[in-house]
Formats: sequence, C-alpha cells, structure tokens
Amino acid sequence: MSSSSLPSASISREHLGLLLGFIGVVVFGGSLPATRIAVSAIDPFAVTAMRTAIAGLCSLAVLIVLRRPLPPRRLWPQLAVAALGVSIMFPLLMAIGMKTVDASHGAVVLGILPIATACMAVIITHERPKPLFWIASLVGAALVIWFSMRQSGGSLSVGDLLMFGSVASSAVGYAYSGRLTAIMPGWEVISWALVVALPISLPAAALTLPPDITHIGLKPWLALLYVALFSQWIGFFAWNAGMAMGGITRVSQVQLLQPFVTFAIAAFFNGETITPQILLFAAAVVATVAISSRTRTRKPSADAIEAQAQN
Repeated sequence: MSSSSLPSASISREHLGLLLGFIGVVVFGGSLPATRIAVSAIDPFAVTAMRTAIAGLCSLAVLIVLRRPLPPRRLWPQLAVAALGVSIMFPLLMAIGMKTVDASHGAVVLGILPIATACMAVIITHERPKPLFWIASLVGAALVIWFSMRQSGGSLSVGDLLMFGSVASSAVGYAYSGRLTAIMPGWEVISWALVVALPISLPAAALTLPPDITHIGLKPWLALLYVALFSQWIGFFAWNAGMAMGGITRVSQVQLLQPFVTFAIAAFFNGETITPQILLFAAAVVATVAISSRTRTRKPSADAIEAQAQN
C-alpha cells in the first residue's frame, strides 16, 4: 500500500465512525417516545430496573456463549462508572421526566447532550478539538436550548430539570464508554457495563415489578422491550464502535440530530405534532453538525488510554 493511500483510509475510517454514530442515534431516537409509552402504564422505577435487567441478562448470555474473557480488574471501576451513567441514572431520570413532559420536548432538552459529552471527553480522554469545533457545537447547543425555552414559554419545569440531570449522567457514561472502546470492542463495553449493573438491576426489577401485570397492555410492554434491547444495549454496539473510529467529541456531535429523529418517531407513535418551526431548527442544527464533523480531532492513542486506565 502506498503512503498516499493512508490519508484516504484514515478519512474513510472516520466517516464510517460518523455513520455508525448516526445509526446509534436513530436507535436512541426512539428511546423517549418508547419510554413515554412505557411509563404511561408502568412505574418509572420499574421501567428503569426492568430495562437494565433485561439488557444485562441478554448481555451476560452473549458474553458466555462467545466465551469472552473477563475485562482486566483495573477496568472494572470505569465500567462501573459507565454503568451508573448510561444504565441506571440516565434511564431513571429520563423515565421520571417522561411522566411530566412530552417526548418531543424532552428530545430538545437532550439536544445539549453532545456538548456535554464533548466536555467530558476533554476531561477524561484529553481529546483537544479545534476552536471551530467548539464554536459549531456551542451554536448547535444554543439552538436546541433556545427552541426548548420557546416551546415551554421561557421557563423550565421539573421535567426539564430531570432531563438535564439525565444529560449529565449520560455524558459521563458516554465518555467513559468511549474511553474503554480504545481497549476493548464497543459491544463488549456496554455488555460488561450492563453485567456490572446486574447486582442492582435484578433485585430492583424484582422489587418494582407491577403486582398485576395482566392489566398492562401490549403496547407498554413492547415499548419496554424496545428500550431494554435496543436503547439500552444494541444501539450502543453501533454508537461505541463509532466513537472508537471517529473520536468521542466528533461522533458525539451527530447526536445533535437525535431530537429531530425523536420528533419523527413521536409524531408517528405518540401522535405529537411536527411544526414548521421544528423543521427550521432541524435545518440549522444539521448545519452545525456538518461544520463540527469536518473539524479534525486529535485523539489519544490506545497506549495512552491504556496507561491512563492503569493509574
């Protein structure tokens, strides 16, 4: 292979990372509508516990069948932090928030997740994006916050605050997950994180299981299965792989599109209305993502991350 082909291979790898990140975003885009359907008939604590327990048991089964070795002991604390962020606190706060706000409203609040994840990436993995990256990211985040304030009449509800808490929890979990993808495959990262959470999720699921499950309709159960198998597990296969290829800070910006994926899904399954204003904001946010995705990021090497993990 000639040296001139190396830049093309590198660019292709980064583009593939962005594509995988987008696939993950499409999967995650259904989380809020599905959660809102689930919590309409099932307690938010039960939804959180059962989704994490189901995903954890599936993860454990796959890891056993494929005979995957246990991660090194030094990585377990990071897996625990990732599990706490993406498998416990994020879905719990989101589920409680979905009791009081629409899925489309919650999606706009979650629109600030990319900038939160990028900030955590800088702290945890020492990625250093160029100034243009931050400018585009801040503009995108400002757009979704402005949209949220316009929709809610200029005030933030308890549901908004819960969603902001879920953003903070998810950003930490995403950043640690992304850091671990430099050491192990992305699907193993989320799978082991869910296994780590089993000592909490299984007892919690048993304690919060509705006393009479026959009174719960099929739609809430299907919604629960979606958030358990896809939002909590399979979606991370593409998402973590994308972060490993394209860098946490760059790929995280693709998630600025997630609110608008959620709008489409919420309109179809939840009967929520998509207004011209939503489409205009979508176009503006897409522009910021396009700018930020063209900004190169200096990623730490796997050896550097391995060294950090040992500290």
